[in-house]
Amino acid sequence: MTLSSPSGSAPDAASPDQAEAFLDIGGMADVQSILQVCARVSGMGYVVIAHVTESRWVACAVSDEIGFGLGVGGELPIKTTLCNEVRQQRRAIAFDHASADPQWTGHPTPRLYGLESYIAVPIILADGAFFGTLCAIDPRPAPASRPDIVGMFELFAKLIASLLEGHRRLAVSEAALLDAHETAELRDQFIAVLGHDLRNPLAAVEAGVMLLKRNSADERSRLVLKDMARSTARMNRLINDVLDFARGRLGGGLPIARKINSRLDASLRQVVDELKSANPERIVEVDFSIPETVFVDADRVAQLLSNLLANALAHGSAEQPVRVSARVVAEQFELTVSNGGDPIPHVVRPRLFQPFNRTVISEVREGLGLGLYIARQIALAHGGDLTMSSTPDETRFTFAMAAS
Repeated sequence: MTLSSPSGSAPDAASPDQAEAFLDIGGMADVQSILQVCARVSGMGYVVIAHVTESRWVACAVSDEIGFGLGVGGELPIKTTLCNEVRQQRRAIAFDHASADPQWTGHPTPRLYGLESYIAVPIILADGAFFGTLCAIDPRPAPASRPDIVGMFELFAKLIASLLEGHRRLAVSEAALLDAHETAELRDQFIAVLGHDLRNPLAAVEAGVMLLKRNSADERSRLVLKDMARSTARMNRLINDVLDFARGRLGGGLPIARKINSRLDASLRQVVDELKSANPERIVEVDFSIPETVFVDADRVAQLLSNLLANALAHGSAEQPVRVSARVVAEQFELTVSNGGDPIPHVVRPRLFQPFNRTVISEVREGLGLGLYIARQIALAHGGDLTMSSTPDETRFTFAMAAS
C-alpha cells in the first residue's frame, strides 16, 4: 500500500502570504531532530507538525522518508484529516493497523490517504489555545498506539508548545526592549522563559528517555534512545548558551563565583575526557601544571575550556592533535587550546568573539555561534581576557588571568 493525497492529486500549497502567517517552526533549534527521533522510534515514515484550525490544516515542519510529497506550507482539506478530530477532542488518536482494526477499517480517512498506522497528539499552548498536532503516518502497520510511543509524542508535543511560546514571548520582548523604561522587567521575563519554560519540558523528555532506556531490551531501541539522549543534551547546551547570552547582554555580565579552588585540575580533565569520548577518532594532548589552589570559578572555567576545545575539534585539522595546556606562571593562570589546520581568515578575526558569529562555522550548523562569545565573557568576568593567534602552523586561544 502507498500513501496518496485526496483523489490522487497533489496536496494544496499555501500561498506565500498565507505561509508567512505561521511561525518558522522548522527553523527552531532541534525541531528536525525531534521529527527524526519520532520517525525512528515509531517506525513511521512521515512525521509532521501541523497547524490545525477549524478551517485549515497546514504543514509547518516535515520529515518525509516515504515520499508522501507534502512539504512545509502544504495543506490538506481539514475535513479529511483525523487531526480535525484531535482538535475537537483535544486528545491523542493512534492506531497500528487500520485495515485490521474494526474501529478504523471502515473509516474514510485511512482509505482516502492509504495509511495503515497513524498517531496524532495535540499541541496545546500555555494559554490553553490549540495550535495543532504532532502527527505521524505510514502505509505500513507500526506500533503507533503503544503507550511508550504515545507518551514520547506527548512529551515532544509539550516541548514544541514551549518552543512556540518561547518564540512568541521573545518576539514580544524584542519589540518592548525598544522602550528603555521596560528593560529591567523584560530582562527578568526573558531569562525566566529560557530557564523555566524551555527547561521544564526538556526535563520531562529526558526523564522519558531514562524510563525507556531502563525498559529497552533490543539493540535498535538502545541506539534510538542514545540518539535521543544526545539530542536532549544538545538542546540543554543550546538553552544554556542562550541563557548565558541573555545574562551577559541584559543582566550586566555573566555571574561567576570565584573562590579558592582545589578541584580546577579535575574539572578541566573531566571536560577533556567528555569531549575525547565524543570524538574518539581525535587526539587531544593535555599538559596541566596547576597548583593545589587557584582563585577561580572552576565550573565557569570548565565551560570556557569546553567551548574552546569543541571549537578546536570542529574546525582544526583532523590529521593533527589538539593541545590543551593549563599552568600558573608568575602568579598568572594561563589556559591555552591550540590546533592545526588552515588559519582563521583575517576578514573574520575582528568579529570572532561577537555573538551569533557563524562565519567560520562549517556548513552543518551545530550551534548558535555563541561559544567563543561566552568563553570571552567568562574570561572578562574573571578580570582576565581571551585572545587568539592564528598562523598556517597553529591556531591558539589563550585565556589569562591573575591566579590569586
